[in-house]
Amino acid sequence: MTELPLVLLHAFPLDSRMWDAVREPLASHLRVITPDQRGLGRSPLPESPREPSLEDAARDVVALLDKLGLDRVVLGGCSMGGYLAMAVLRLAPERVGGLVLIDTKGSPDTPEAAQTRLDVAARVEREGIAGWLAEANLPNLLAASTREQRPEIVETVREIIESQPPGGVAWTALALRTRPDSLDLLRGCGVPALVIVGEEDPITPVAAASELAGVLDGATLVVLPGAGHLTPLEDPAGVVEAILSWYPATHGE
Repeated sequence: MTELPLVLLHAFPLDSRMWDAVREPLASHLRVITPDQRGLGRSPLPESPREPSLEDAARDVVALLDKLGLDRVVLGGCSMGGYLAMAVLRLAPERVGGLVLIDTKGSPDTPEAAQTRLDVAARVEREGIAGWLAEANLPNLLAASTREQRPEIVETVREIIESQPPGGVAWTALALRTRPDSLDLLRGCGVPALVIVGEEDPITPVAAASELAGVLDGATLVVLPGAGHLTPLEDPAGVVEAILSWYPATHGE
């Protein structure tokens, strides 16, 4: 029995480099694929007359699976990557053999959060991202202890954010604000699921992760102490252990 490949989708406003610390340890056991999402990292932003939508980003993921000849995968994502994994599940459920949802949630944006994303997109279009986007996001992305005691992690996240194309940042912010509620989708999806969350995550706290695990039948919930919203960067060993411990032959094909 061959284990399904693992596709990991990154957070906003980062790119696939956020998986650097977990990619090699996982790849010694599994086939791991870590794409950049449209408009971020090295992935271009296609011209489109349509309003930004995660459905289009989900189509990109399905097109990548087609290109790689992968019928089914275990689909994982951190934060926005989790939202995108849910969009792929909605679009092409037959391609998803399992879910790894990291520091994410199934509920849509509140009106306040949606307005904040609109404001971010407008500011990016006016000013670009230099000098403010990283600083605005770092307090929410990393645990206080990480920011205070691990400057190398702070600098890595800052560098990744500051290298993003402004057009892709604006497009993604607008796409995220219109995502639907996915709790009912997850409730009926019927695939094995792992939910990982940092104990100090201020954006998707443990309560949100518990709600997510609660709607996924038989899901495993792992809480990583001392980590915030970016557990693959803050506690890569914990994320690797959680995934490999959960990834038994049930995900084979």
